[in-house]
Amino acid sequence: MQVSWSSSTDLHLDWSPGSGREGLAQALRAALRAGRLPPGSVLPSTRTLALDLGVARGTITRLYADLAAEGYLHIQQGAPTRVATVGTPPSSPPPHGTGPSAPRWSLLPGRPDVSSFPRTLWTSATRRVLREASSSSFGYTQELGVPELRAALARYLARSRGVLADPDRIVVFGGHAHAVHLLATALRGLGISEIAFEDPSLPYFRDVAASAGVSVVGVPVDDEGVQVAELDSPVAVVTPAHQYPLGVTLAAARRAALARWADTSGAFVVEDDYDGEFRFDRQPIGAIQALAPERVIYAGTASKTLAPALRLSWLVLPRSLVEPVRAALLASGWRTPGLEQLIFADLLDSGDYDRHVRRRRLAYRNRRDRLLDALPGGLCPLGISAGLHLVLMLPRSGPTEDEVLAAAARRRLDLHVLGSHRMSEGPHPQGIIVGYAAPAEHGFSSAVDALLATLADVGLGQISHFPGKAR
Repeated sequence: MQVSWSSSTDLHLDWSPGSGREGLAQALRAALRAGRLPPGSVLPSTRTLALDLGVARGTITRLYADLAAEGYLHIQQGAPTRVATVGTPPSSPPPHGTGPSAPRWSLLPGRPDVSSFPRTLWTSATRRVLREASSSSFGYTQELGVPELRAALARYLARSRGVLADPDRIVVFGGHAHAVHLLATALRGLGISEIAFEDPSLPYFRDVAASAGVSVVGVPVDDEGVQVAELDSPVAVVTPAHQYPLGVTLAAARRAALARWADTSGAFVVEDDYDGEFRFDRQPIGAIQALAPERVIYAGTASKTLAPALRLSWLVLPRSLVEPVRAALLASGWRTPGLEQLIFADLLDSGDYDRHVRRRRLAYRNRRDRLLDALPGGLCPLGISAGLHLVLMLPRSGPTEDEVLAAAARRRLDLHVLGSHRMSEGPHPQGIIVGYAAPAEHGFSSAVDALLATLADVGLGQISHFPGKAR
């Protein structure tokens, strides 16, 4: 059977025709050393490269032969010329973070087990969408998102989270950070210059809001959630179902007080329901948005249930904010890819998304239980009733968060601590945020082993090995 090789590879060379064959050789060597042509890459055929560069084909033939003799290229009769996989000079030092001291295990919060992404379900939904979608679906998407997904989200959020929504009030974004930035931009355009965040909370989203030109202030959180009585801003961002990072649930009286505060003061509440699908020990708590739908902005995401790489999130807006947010989206020039939206809508409507979430809920609850069983006594875990992380409060006598982080680094374990999430100055209770969903299933036991060893290194328990058996 005759094998045909593609010779259409484009190759950019920093070469001046006046430098001759030796100059061309130097340019190709530079491209190889710089890694633009990694080992195993197919080079253009001698005929193609000669035509591209405007030189004789024999010049390229001799050049390839010379570089093969130097060990840069591999030439085989009847096969394309390739970059040599051995003997190629190193292109550059290894990138930062890939050395022997780089983290090997991750228990970072806010990260799902991405190895559990439902590839088969996503592939099936993709096939259905490609088979059934109209040609117009592949045109430019609407600013608010494709109608099919907004309608599917309205149905899903109503039954699963108790959200009062219709498709016209739902806007789809490219991840939660994108939603926060454009919402803050729209609010800034309405004359709102300050947004309150829970203290502690995730610094990244505070920075995203600040980058839109608003001031960011903190509101304290205690064991009943955000202290509503301390709110004095036109907008407040809260995580009531599972406060991040402390993990507490907003008490019923404060839920009502928060909705009442927004209604009477004319303020807006952003209800960040980042992991609302993952409640383990009792029925999920309904969204606060239903108590004041014209004052509460509901924020959801597929990053925790499916994968962050999808960059799919949504806001359910009060009617007064739909047009300002749409205008901010239009001015940004950005649209969420329509095909992914159609596929996600298919998963929602087919019931496959619900089934996947139920499987992940059971898997994460199992991990949480196994982790709790393995932890040494004396530690105080918080936020264990829901979500993808828990908090281990450290004894007042020590160790400090910095000492734990240093010990974790020696064990090549990635962790977060509470201190980096604080907004207010002064001493605070210290703790470790353990994201037990992050590792793949085959690496979970080893990651917990690294955590137990880290705790032992700082005097919290004895070095032991996590049994890793599912309950």
